[in-house]
Amino acid sequence: MADFRKVTDRLSVSPQITAEEARTAAQQGFALIIDNRPDGEAPGQPTAQAVEAAARAAGADFLYLPIMGRPTDEQARRQQQAVAQASGPVLAYCRSGTRSITAWALGEAQGGASRDELIRLGAEAGYDLGPILPG
Repeated sequence: MADFRKVTDRLSVSPQITAEEARTAAQQGFALIIDNRPDGEAPGQPTAQAVEAAARAAGADFLYLPIMGRPTDEQARRQQQAVAQASGPVLAYCRSGTRSITAWALGEAQGGASRDELIRLGAEAGYDLGPILPG
């Protein structure tokens, strides 16, 4: 089973999920699932299309927003906006969850969120955001 890590009431992040885990996430109340992992990044990785089909069949929306390396400003904005505009809780995933939380945190920082608060939220979810957030 995937490791869904709650960051806020609106956002959880996870390492790669399967189609079955997407169904489980939707059944647990996630309204939107965001895939931040490019297809074909690793052998055997489920495709975005397979995860999307399972998520939508279970009633969740899906956004494919692949990120390679550090998120761009535009990717960070899109991630933050998708979370803010979702009709309920969001699950974002990539290989480890790091790109997902990083994109969201950078978007929040662009919007004026407190760096210290973002670092605290990241740490509580098991991620070190200090090195990536502007000082």
